[in-house]
Parts: sequence; structure tokens; C-alpha cells
Amino acid sequence: QVQLVESGGGSVQDGGSLRLSCAASGRTFRRSGMGWFRQAPGKEREFVAAISWYGGITYSADSVKGRFTISRDNDKNTAYLEMNSVKPEETAVYYCAASETTSIELNQHRYAYWGQGTQVTGCS
Repeated sequence: QVQLVESGGGSVQDGGSLRLSCAASGRTFRRSGMGWFRQAPGKEREFVAAISWYGGITYSADSVKGRFTISRDNDKNTAYLEMNSVKPEETAVYYCAASETTSIELNQHRYAYWGQGTQVTGCS
């Protein structure tokens, strides 16, 4: 089992940067693919980025490609989402999640464990 706690959210100016962290506990983190998702008010939760268990494979949604970077440090049991050039419309609660597979997963239903989320508010 994996427990996840996100941090690093807050307000960010249009075009600004923010780094989200996801601290994991539980011995299976190192064998879990990790993902970041977001849910804006009144919208469904959507995929942002995913990373394989060893960090060698990553995938990002087209909407964030080139601006957001997912990474992980297995020694620290932590996953990250580096967000650059953030847009006001990307205001959402950002969630990290751990799957029960080692590969990247784009489908949120493939993720068994979720954090409580961290609010990111883009300001124009």
C-alpha cells in the first residue's frame, strides 16, 4: 500500500512557475508508476503527466507538453511536477497518484492510490 501527500500548491502569476511534490510512504512506491492529474471547478479530473517506476519513461498531456515536467526520486520516495509558464486557466486541484503497475498509465482508473490534492491558482 502507498500513502501520498502533495505539497507545493499556491498562487502563481500568469507565466509563472511552481513545483509540486508528492511524498509517498509505503514500501511499494519504488515499484509504482506515478501520475499527476488535475481537476478544475466544474470539470472532470484530467490526466497531466505520468512516469514509470524507475523514471526512465515519462508522458505528458499535449496541453502541458514542453511546460510541465514530471520526475521522481526513489531515494526520497517523492515524485514532482515542475510547472512552468502556468496559465490562469490551469487553476485546479492537482493530485498525485500511484498505480499498481511499473509502467506509465494515462487512465486514472489504473491508479489505486491518491493523495488529497493541492490547490494551484493561476492569477492573470
